[in-house]
Amino acid sequence: MGSDDAVVIQVGKRAGEASVITVNCPDKTGLGCDLCRTILEFGLRISRADVSTDGKWCYVVYWVIPCPELGSVNWAHLKDRLLSACPSSSISFYFDSGARTAASQVYLLKVLCIDRKGLLNDVTRILGELELIIQRVKVSTTPDGRVVDFFFITDGMELLHTKQRQEETCARLSAVLGESCETCEIQSAGPEYEIFQQGFSSLPNAVAEELFRPDLPDNEIRSQVAVSDLTKLKKCTVSMDNSLSPAHTLLQIHCVDQKGLLYDILRTLKDCNIQVAYGRFLSDTKGCREVDLFVQQNDGKKMVDPEKQGTLCSRLRMEMLHPLRVIVVSRGPDTELLVANPVELSGTGRPRVFYDVTLALMSLGICIFSAEIGRHSTAERQWEVYRFLLDETPEFSLSSGRAQARVVDRVRRSLMGWN
Repeated sequence: MGSDDAVVIQVGKRAGEASVITVNCPDKTGLGCDLCRTILEFGLRISRADVSTDGKWCYVVYWVIPCPELGSVNWAHLKDRLLSACPSSSISFYFDSGARTAASQVYLLKVLCIDRKGLLNDVTRILGELELIIQRVKVSTTPDGRVVDFFFITDGMELLHTKQRQEETCARLSAVLGESCETCEIQSAGPEYEIFQQGFSSLPNAVAEELFRPDLPDNEIRSQVAVSDLTKLKKCTVSMDNSLSPAHTLLQIHCVDQKGLLYDILRTLKDCNIQVAYGRFLSDTKGCREVDLFVQQNDGKKMVDPEKQGTLCSRLRMEMLHPLRVIVVSRGPDTELLVANPVELSGTGRPRVFYDVTLALMSLGICIFSAEIGRHSTAERQWEVYRFLLDETPEFSLSSGRAQARVVDRVRRSLMGWN
């Protein structure tokens, strides 16, 4: 099989019709998670999936549909990105399965422009269309109404070191921002990237405790989820059965559909060193998902330890109920929105969070005074934290609890794909 044949994409012929992505390549731990992350990064939702592997070779089929707010999909680039996630079929793979891909070069994008509503969302949308992945952000507004944006980015196409790619990026941004764009520069990120990561503003203890609590009681969940959504979310069930296969444990999940659902499931299994041998991801007529996965531990054995089963089921339930944390807090006279998502053990964050949040805020008519992305470590895991200092406008007052709850609800629904 040629390398190009490892990924085949059959694009849907009509609007709303699912496109079919077939991946046939050597297997590796976490491959399904990596493929689903790339699909999510391109703004696609997985409506159905079939997975089969013998531990050495895998065959995966995804049925995908573009998110409503998405424009055109660059299917050729998606294929290239999926191919890059697939291990080589050369014989060396079997003797060096632990080999890692070198980390992508980080670049610093500096944008100086006049502030306006929806500015950050426009910049983020263009970066997404160009397959430039935001790693860190520092955005601030100057007293004279200008916005200084620092985006630390990596290039999914690995071409940002070229002058042509840099000029294309700045040209696209300038075309969207128009005359308000005064400066657009790209350079390799040097030591300032490490300094920037260390300089992420620390969270007050009370805020961190609310945001990262490992087991949220019902009253905390209600503060972050609308009652109507909570009713749907709490229908989630996770169970295990060892009676149907001599070599595998059947993991069954029934839950409400949400953006990135299969990614969240496979990310959790990857971090817990659980391998999927066979699985199906289907939808029912009520907007819920049925997931059946035959899994093994990394030692090739079934999961028979009740304590390990309980721990994994509890973690999966929490991921289905609360894959992202969203709260609004008051900082004196100011209002701050915080969004957090778990980081994979590999250090990779969740795609499109910054875009979804800025889109939700733009739809409410809320301006962003400053924003930053950083990392926060707890005893259980590392989190990616998005902090937005919100600007009150005549159209949307942030002083009342009801208004703040509306912000949380709109942002969460945007992140979950429930718009």
